[in-house]
Amino acid sequence: MKSFARFSSSVRAARRPPSSPCFPPDRAALSLCAPSGVDSLASRTGAARPPRVTAARTFHNTRVTAAAVQRASAAAPLPVPVAVPVRTEAAPNVYRLGARPTAHLSPNVPHIKPQSSAAALVHLRTVMEGDVIPALCARLARIPGDERADGLATLLGACAECGLEAHSPLVVRLINECLELLSGGGVRVSQLCHLGEAARALEGRRSALVVTEVLASLCGAVGEDVVSPSEAVRIYSLLALCHDPASRRHKVLLSALHRSTRRQVQRLNASQVSDVLQSLLKLQQRQAIPLVLRLSHRASQVLKDFSDAELIQVLSALMMLGHHSEKLLSAVEEHLPAGRLGKCDPELISTVMEYCLQMRCRSEPIFEAVAENFVNNAENHTTLQIAKQIVSMGRLNYLPQCSSEMFKKLESILSARFAQFQPRSLIEVLHACIHLERFPLNYMAKVFGPHFLQRLRAQGEPLDKIALGQLTQLHLSSSLECSYYWGPRLPFFLHVKNFSSVDHAFETPMESRFYNQVKGPLTEMLGGRLYNTRIFTRSGYTIDVEMCLDENGYVLPPSQWDHTYKRMALCLDGEKRFCSKTQHLLGKEATKRRHLRRMGYELVQIPYFEFEKLRTLEEQVQYLHDKIFPAIFKFNH
Repeated sequence: MKSFARFSSSVRAARRPPSSPCFPPDRAALSLCAPSGVDSLASRTGAARPPRVTAARTFHNTRVTAAAVQRASAAAPLPVPVAVPVRTEAAPNVYRLGARPTAHLSPNVPHIKPQSSAAALVHLRTVMEGDVIPALCARLARIPGDERADGLATLLGACAECGLEAHSPLVVRLINECLELLSGGGVRVSQLCHLGEAARALEGRRSALVVTEVLASLCGAVGEDVVSPSEAVRIYSLLALCHDPASRRHKVLLSALHRSTRRQVQRLNASQVSDVLQSLLKLQQRQAIPLVLRLSHRASQVLKDFSDAELIQVLSALMMLGHHSEKLLSAVEEHLPAGRLGKCDPELISTVMEYCLQMRCRSEPIFEAVAENFVNNAENHTTLQIAKQIVSMGRLNYLPQCSSEMFKKLESILSARFAQFQPRSLIEVLHACIHLERFPLNYMAKVFGPHFLQRLRAQGEPLDKIALGQLTQLHLSSSLECSYYWGPRLPFFLHVKNFSSVDHAFETPMESRFYNQVKGPLTEMLGGRLYNTRIFTRSGYTIDVEMCLDENGYVLPPSQWDHTYKRMALCLDGEKRFCSKTQHLLGKEATKRRHLRRMGYELVQIPYFEFEKLRTLEEQVQYLHDKIFPAIFKFNH
């Protein structure tokens, strides 16, 4: 085992440029020498000065105990030393066996050029293809199961790093040793995971004999509920490497692992919460809702213990898995603006804003702190980070108290770094500004110009409806709300004809449930169905309910709609048109209403939080009457 430990240390040393031309020579270790051409006192004395080795180091967290080393040393004779090449004047490569440096060697050894990683791998592969693996396998067969598993995992990892093929005789010997060990059982979970990771790196997906047996052993351990939190994290990481969605065994193991992790989620620390969520994301476990919710709750409890990178991973994983927690957001509101925001990674700020946007959470503490940080530090942010922050504020219709300073800083950044913004990111930033009634006219002239449109097409992707819709809304704002703008306009053939889309990027469709609640009282109040629903305007917007009025303000029946003098639009605003748990419209809805008013519509808003309080038909009819007829009366006068 002592020889095995020395060999593991040599494998690790070969992966980085060594400080000496040789691995440390020893009675129990194999000696490798640097390439020929080494100059020096070492040539004249017959052996290069070795580096000092203070302790045996093993590959990938292998644990080697002193008792195991003594048992392995007594069990078998030491291997024969390999010839060490030494440069002499007569012959460039003269080999001497196992020469050890003399005690009187001068400490002033000249600098020797380190061997390259490629050269080290060549020497290692030569050693690996010799008698090393059989000798070490023979020794490992005499030590306990856990240490034997670690040793086999180390050798498998070394074979993978040296580029040995999985079907080579030596690797097949190692795989058979692993299968023999696993068939006997008694290996702990951490060693099983170590062995599985090394075997996965060597075998790949096509022939994963060892990994299959490792997973079978892990299935038994998880089923017996003897897995600790750290071991559960390790199993998730292994499954993320080798998961097969079609495998019944993998499904059973994942299901049992989810149950085990749910029971002990309160024992997970911040780093483990982040690791498990990342593994669930890689495994595409969107259906594991109870586990994700408990992990999210646990993340809110240990939020201050997360590093910036870990918190970014947690929020990103929750966004991708499609699950959110109000408790986590409350914890972010409590800890992030309180002092961490000014010194944290700008990527964390952008990720928090993305998380708020996906939750439709219009958090005043977070947004105010982000706006102040933007004013002070925006020049240190990347263009993508800037875009994420501005887009979140615009789409959630939040205008911070320092908005004047924020938009001045944004304007200065756009002026200085306009060419650095990706075309689509730049369009999203400008589009977000119009939601807040800030009209970037100087930059509209640039994005409507032929040069920018050519640059947008040059990205290699066709112009999608989202980008064209954003450009069309910018054009509408410049036409309807900025009568003093005389710059370039968006070419007509690029206008979208309809803003409704599958992802609801520009308007939220009317909720059928809410419409069914309103249509009965509305018909009762008007004395008939004197309205139409889901009407498309020439500008591309969709109107929930439209009523037509004549010159005297009377509601026209459908047969007389050709004589319409004024149109009235009823906005049946369901819950999804507002920021979460607020009465603030989303930015896209606020922009749509401004444009409809500029186009001549008389708007009447009927929000869900007012109408759903009404219990009887009489109350609902009276509510609609009080909403609609004042607008008609205002039109008459």
